[in-house]
Amino acid sequence: MKKPTKMAQPQTYTNNPFDILTEEIIFTILDHLNSHPFAKKSFSLTCKTFYLIESRHRRTLKPFCTQLLERTSFRYPFIAQLDLSLCAQVDDNALNIVSSSSTWKSSLWGVNLSKSRLFSEVGLSSLCVNCVNLVEIDLSNMSEMGDVAAVAIAEAKNLESLWLARCKLITDMGIARIAIGCRKLRLLCLKWCLRIGDLGVGLVALKCKEIRTLDLSYLPITEQCLRSVMQLQYLEDLILEGCYGIDDDGLATLEQSCKPLKVLNMSNCQNISHVGFSCLTNGAVSLQQLTLAYSFAFTADLSKCLQNFPALQSVKFDGCSVTCSGITAIGNWCASLTELSLRACSGLTDEQLSFVVQSHKELKKLDITCCCKITYVSIDSITNSCTSLTSLRMECCSSVSKEAFVLIGQHCRYLEELDVTDNEVDDEGLKSISRCSKLLNLKLGICSNITDNGLTHVGKGCSMLKELDLYRSTGITDVGIAAISHGCSSLEEVNIAYNDRITDASLTSLSKCSSLKVLEIRGCTHVSSVGLLSIAMGCRQLTVLDIKKCFNINDNAMLPLALYSQNLKQINLSYCSVTDTGLVTLANINRLQNMTILHLMGLTPNGLTAALLSCRGLKKVKLHASFKPLLPRSFLGYMEAHGCVFQWRDKAF
Repeated sequence: MKKPTKMAQPQTYTNNPFDILTEEIIFTILDHLNSHPFAKKSFSLTCKTFYLIESRHRRTLKPFCTQLLERTSFRYPFIAQLDLSLCAQVDDNALNIVSSSSTWKSSLWGVNLSKSRLFSEVGLSSLCVNCVNLVEIDLSNMSEMGDVAAVAIAEAKNLESLWLARCKLITDMGIARIAIGCRKLRLLCLKWCLRIGDLGVGLVALKCKEIRTLDLSYLPITEQCLRSVMQLQYLEDLILEGCYGIDDDGLATLEQSCKPLKVLNMSNCQNISHVGFSCLTNGAVSLQQLTLAYSFAFTADLSKCLQNFPALQSVKFDGCSVTCSGITAIGNWCASLTELSLRACSGLTDEQLSFVVQSHKELKKLDITCCCKITYVSIDSITNSCTSLTSLRMECCSSVSKEAFVLIGQHCRYLEELDVTDNEVDDEGLKSISRCSKLLNLKLGICSNITDNGLTHVGKGCSMLKELDLYRSTGITDVGIAAISHGCSSLEEVNIAYNDRITDASLTSLSKCSSLKVLEIRGCTHVSSVGLLSIAMGCRQLTVLDIKKCFNINDNAMLPLALYSQNLKQINLSYCSVTDTGLVTLANINRLQNMTILHLMGLTPNGLTAALLSCRGLKKVKLHASFKPLLPRSFLGYMEAHGCVFQWRDKAF
């Protein structure tokens, strides 16, 4: 009998073209979706395969509540960075969940707890002991955290970066325990840790030899600890802002400087002159960035000191008094500056500034805000000499004529940031500025000479614009906003506050900007709930909304906000026509954290209590002081125990 032949199996074809992609290729696709908050979620819901791959791909997590942490640890097993700064209720139980996760124990290397208050040293110890690969932890603003918590931090033996800004109860003894336990520290921020002095900082410098960045701002230290700090052989970034205990006499006793130093901030150091500065920086030939804002006068002697730094690129003299010899001497430096800030240097003249910019033609960033003496002459020199500028800030330069702004667009085509707030710029100036096609940030607040015509040019020429400020630019109407919305569809932040010619039509236009995250329309008295409905439906990424003094916005707008604006974190409702009903409706926004509720005539204590109890993620509420005695103490205690801070304002209607 003839042996039957084996039938060939029919070839199967898939209807899903993505099945042929490898996991590595899909990971590459996911890497390009980080900029859009909803993209990855939509991707993961496409099919079961994508759902599983997306869970293995995610490395960062920023949850809005801790209740889902346990389930999240199973969904995303390979999280490396966990940001809990948006969670109002991070307690010991939450930290225990994080540290007991079988996968996060080994994968987690960074945790942000900078705005959390409810955990103790017990939960912190669990985190530091069990997460063995933890190298970064941010504990800024933990004002009630003391030395016992510092002992817990010291158990994180592999820690490299630690932020303790405003941890005002930690003393020298606490920071000493951290220095002994965390020998691998490379970054340490102790800003406003007012109980840490020379002893604690000296021990840090003695034990933590790997430190690259050290922030000692506003600490009660003297030159005693700086002797040890200057011996750190890898120190590159030193911040001494507001260290009033350091003076010339003390710095004169230093025997060596820190040669690797690249960044130095000595702002608000009132007891130091060029003499002490010279002692501190003698031999620091690698210095690249220097900030001396609101400190000693900029004289020829100081300028001579700065000639010793050939690598210097960025200098900030904000608020310093300048002399003619001092500012002119900048032009003789051998270093070629890329960033210069002379903000609020009121004595600065055209002659001085012109000489500086003609000598440093490679400038990328220039800040001359509130330099009231400069005129057209300075702008002419800046635009002709520094054609590679990417940032120009010149708010409140009241002596600059409107003709000067035409020069900006003619010569500075690479600008990405331009601040001409409270200036004489007009439509001709905006027409010229619209040639700067790379503009991302444009501030035109309090510019009374601009109209819709000028904005129309901006809309046509600056399609990459992300931020636009038109605060109190009262010549703007719905026509101008429509032109901007049409041409700059990638807008993320818009401020049109106190423009009384703006109506709902402007909000309808802005609703086409789907990436909009921040909208300020306070004082726009002609907008109503109808316009806000358009914003809620079209701008699903909205996170900050200011509708203060928009009297025609009422409860009708709160329901669409609650339905469509689920990313909303901050809202100002003051003086609106919202009542108890509208406020309770807003409580359905799970991510809402910050509310300002002043002078809502339709608000009652019972309605306020019900609404705030429903907002489980609230961190800060600003209320009129008249409500304080009307709210139950038990309610206030409950809210504060769950991480909410009340700010009471006694402001007349």
